Amino acid sequence: MKDGLRSGEDRSVLSDERAAMGDSPPRELISLADDEGSSVSVNVLGRSPRWTAGLDAEIVVKTPFVSGRIDLALYVARLESWADALDRLDAGEDVAWMEMSSGPSIFVQLTGERDCPEVVVEDESGSMVTVRVPLVPPDDWIADHRQRLRQVMDHWVPMLSG
Repeated sequence: MKDGLRSGEDRSVLSDERAAMGDSPPRELISLADDEGSSVSVNVLGRSPRWTAGLDAEIVVKTPFVSGRIDLALYVARLESWADALDRLDAGEDVAWMEMSSGPSIFVQLTGERDCPEVVVEDESGSMVTVRVPLVPPDDWIADHRQRLRQVMDHWVPMLSG
């Protein structure tokens, strides 16, 4: 279902919606990468056609060794919990985001097993796969992610119901 289109949905409605939203709505909620080619990102794909209070999103992991993606549903409470996670990271704490829900979880460990920050993506309820990505984000990454979150919330949340 490319671009969130259901079969028979009028593409002109979608283009009118995009024009009203501006040409490039914020897509990257999380973008952590290093100079070695490793990255973990959470990308907003658009409003969910199945759930008016949700957004379709994906977690994308890329490393020189392994790459993959998994679907993710985002809603206001999850976005707010990411804001809380950023506050805890800023205070020097490791975080688990979406750990107690169905679907994938993201853990950010400031000092991981290899004595550098690590992002762990776990899909225990689905594929039962866990990927650990050591990477060193830039110094201002928390402020950058607060801004990303603010842009995503300002743009997408007013379109959600519920």
